[in-house]
Amino acid sequence: MRRIARIADETLTRVTVTFRHVEPTDAIRLYAERKLAHVGKLLKRSCDAHLILSVDKYRQHGEVTVKSGRLSVTAQEETKDLYSVIDLLADKVGHQLKKHLEKFKAKKVRSLSTGEVLSVSEES
Repeated sequence: MRRIARIADETLTRVTVTFRHVEPTDAIRLYAERKLAHVGKLLKRSCDAHLILSVDKYRQHGEVTVKSGRLSVTAQEETKDLYSVIDLLADKVGHQLKKHLEKFKAKKVRSLSTGEVLSVSEES
């Protein structure tokens, strides 16, 4: 019962995995879902993550798109191992989202204009 309550409290990240030219395995799918699940925690709201994994001869290529409201973040990576592709994509997306969220925290509140200051001082 506790586990169900804890999952309900966490933000929901829907992860879809698409395989191109590679046999889909549950191990890779579960690994990708686990790695990309933390994205919703960074955003503190629900989001959709779409991961595309493809294989061309010796190159394993991955692309991920994370969408939440108006925010859309994408990343691409290519290595020799699908698991390392998933790791690198999760790191890239996490870094991009942290940078995006820091921009909102860094915005300064606009100071009052001269007219607003004078009107406030005249009222008091």
